[in-house]
Amino acid sequence: MSVNVAEINKTFVLPSSKKNGGKETFYPESDGKPVAETEIHINTIFNLYGILRNHFSDKTDVAVIADMMFYYEEGNRNKSIAPDVMVIKGVHKNLRRVFKLWEENVPEVIFEISSRGTWKEDFEKKFLLYESFGVKEYYIFDPEYDYLEEPFNAFHLKGKSFKKMKVKNDTIFSPSLNLEIVMTSKTLRLFNPETKEFLPTMEELESEVEQLKAELAKLKRQN
Repeated sequence: MSVNVAEINKTFVLPSSKKNGGKETFYPESDGKPVAETEIHINTIFNLYGILRNHFSDKTDVAVIADMMFYYEEGNRNKSIAPDVMVIKGVHKNLRRVFKLWEENVPEVIFEISSRGTWKEDFEKKFLLYESFGVKEYYIFDPEYDYLEEPFNAFHLKGKSFKKMKVKNDTIFSPSLNLEIVMTSKTLRLFNPETKEFLPTMEELESEVEQLKAELAKLKRQN
């Protein structure tokens, strides 16, 4: 993502639409901030993103998105956030430049991987925004077990307000995902109660592929 931070702070419109007097607001793909503060946070975000994306790969109407600019007020590009991982149902899987709330469905599940620089925003600004949007489930995780009194916090929408849910034995069931979210000593894992198995991580899937390749090569040599 290569967007000039100085430029995105200026009024910038594209003459590509007859809406709003023939001008269309330009929504930048970046806010100039890094994806995450540390490698631990980056790995946690993209591991969770990969697991969910693989799990919903056969669902044509479920999108899994990570660290994308999320605009929530049409015509106002200052009204934006960038959720770490979100799951949206009832939408297409087409690649997006940005996420525009007025053109999409409200995300059902959002994960924020909290850090020293973001945890207050996760519990204040983002909490209130997600609640007002009607996000069904909101999870905040501190992968360093350092900044939060409780490293894993779960909130489910009850009526129009988030209710803090009790995480029992480091596990909570997600009705929207139909999966259990499990906090391990290092990261978050997703457990399928129907198959009684953890969803594979990207590393585990890559290992399985390499094993299959080795077995196939062995069979070829034997023939």
